[in-house]
Amino acid sequence: MSEPEFRELRYFRAVAEDLNLTRAAKRLGIAQPPLSRAMRQLERRLGVALFDRTDRRLVLTHAGKTLAKEATAVLGALDLAVHRTRRAGRLDNRLVVTAKPGVATELLQRICERFRAEPNAPELGVVVSGFGEQADMVRDGRADVAIAACFDGHGLDTELLATEPRVAALTPEHQLAERDVLSTADLVDEPAPRWSVPLVDDGYWLGHPDRPYDGPVVRDSAQLLEVVALGQAVALVPSSLAARNVRPDVTYRPVPDAAPYQTFALWPAGSRSPWIARFVQTALTHST
Repeated sequence: MSEPEFRELRYFRAVAEDLNLTRAAKRLGIAQPPLSRAMRQLERRLGVALFDRTDRRLVLTHAGKTLAKEATAVLGALDLAVHRTRRAGRLDNRLVVTAKPGVATELLQRICERFRAEPNAPELGVVVSGFGEQADMVRDGRADVAIAACFDGHGLDTELLATEPRVAALTPEHQLAERDVLSTADLVDEPAPRWSVPLVDDGYWLGHPDRPYDGPVVRDSAQLLEVVALGQAVALVPSSLAARNVRPDVTYRPVPDAAPYQTFALWPAGSRSPWIARFVQTALTHST
């Protein structure tokens, strides 16, 4: 049996997603008969049936479901390799770095200022990204290095750049605001915000991994502070964020036993880029 071609895998993925040859052919920009022949050819190559074609409808067999999962991973890896290769060929003297607004961008600005002073430093492209986007941007080649706090580390190398305590954000009228210092045990029954992109265990946000999180969904720190000010949630936030957001409708209390807020540099695992290594070294030297 011969190996499947990437073209056949792309065709198969479209058919597996639509389970309709007409729709899949239209999406792929080809006629239906060649697509049908390609699926038959793929089944002959693999020696298994990928579709159950009874009752004039397509249903994935067990083998088909397996290939659908594996094809997505293979094609994703191929697309990533092509994207990174093309980018490497075009942008040898440019480094793209990213961070979300707030603590990370302030740190990134400081690092970039130092890095630009390096002899023969490449051009720096700085991209402000949204919450939870940084790791994916590095993985798919849109950025070379990211500064982030909460992320999925798959396929990445990382270095810890900064650590700071977190404090509880709550309304001045809240009964816990009467105390000078709080603990995570004090927060266990409080409504907690739920992030739209769950990058870490929910327990991180109030220090209790087994408790239900029934607060409102938030997408960034500005929205988080608004739901706190409305009395809809209590949240643990970095102390630097609290210092930058002094407002009459939100008060902050130290929580010494809460896990600290940590900021990392992220870059592709196994990278041999000398400029990425130089940037990370600059970040480690000037992050505090």
